[in-house]
Amino acid sequence: MNKACIATTIALLTLVTTPVWAGDFRVTLLGTGTPTPRADRFTQSTLIEAGQQTLLFDLGRGVTIRLWQAGVRLSSVTAHFLTHFHSDHTVGLPDLWLTGWLPPAYGRRSTPFVMYGPVGAHALAEGLEKAFADDIKIRLLDEKNPPNGIAFDVHEFVAPATVYERDGVKVRAFVVDHGDLIKPAVGYKIEYQGHSVLISGDTRLSEEVVRYGTGVDLLIHEVAAMDPEALKRTPALQPILAHHTSPEQAGMVFARAKPKLAVYSHIARFGDARTPPPTDADIIQQTRKTYAGPLVVGVDLMRFEIGDGISISVIPPVREQ
Repeated sequence: MNKACIATTIALLTLVTTPVWAGDFRVTLLGTGTPTPRADRFTQSTLIEAGQQTLLFDLGRGVTIRLWQAGVRLSSVTAHFLTHFHSDHTVGLPDLWLTGWLPPAYGRRSTPFVMYGPVGAHALAEGLEKAFADDIKIRLLDEKNPPNGIAFDVHEFVAPATVYERDGVKVRAFVVDHGDLIKPAVGYKIEYQGHSVLISGDTRLSEEVVRYGTGVDLLIHEVAAMDPEALKRTPALQPILAHHTSPEQAGMVFARAKPKLAVYSHIARFGDARTPPPTDADIIQQTRKTYAGPLVVGVDLMRFEIGDGISISVIPPVREQ
């Protein structure tokens, strides 16, 4: 973890509050990056702990590592939610599903792997069961792992819909615009005890994010940034950027939705040989063209505790057992 980056990010936070937190609504960014292979920013995954529920949204690269660093047993996740089927949001799924079933302390799942997602989730689960059939067979016979622990319990839905409601926690899925060919794609709103969090998923500028995100405590939004001249020199990146939200556009969403705190995750930044990728400060500066409210650029293992206010900390990324 880049300590200077963390310090800069927190310094940019404009929300000043003295939170009162009862320890029952907490959000941790497990992965804030993109397919770019970086050790400091794994791909998308967001952990939400609300009351007795432990919910995981998207399962990107390194999700098992970040969960364990955050002190969360892999088998303790109550339910897993997918926004769409791009690999940077799903590549950690087989790792978490299989590794969370193993006998050591980080695993020991003995109940089915509960997964919610748009149409296509069943096919994904079935494909993984076929791909890892030999591994599963061996571990059932050799290690005597519990059969229920490797079963999938998949819940497909068509958004918009309330997809999960349990013990005071409500999760609603809504349609976002990730591009004409990238469907289905959804975002999620999570509500608990009068507080709420919105996860945009991957999207272009979306009216649905504004509608569902209005007045939330925490609005977690994707962002993609690149210098316009560099983009002209690298036309192959045009389709990628066209599927995402620029800092200025995200600022428009924040300005209209008025969350208590806006947070960037899924931070895509591109450069070329002549122009480096935008920094966190650059992204903040561009966002400020359209939004003046509370804003922070997320980093992996950044944690938000939600109560009368919102407090921010960063978990030290060290856990060896």
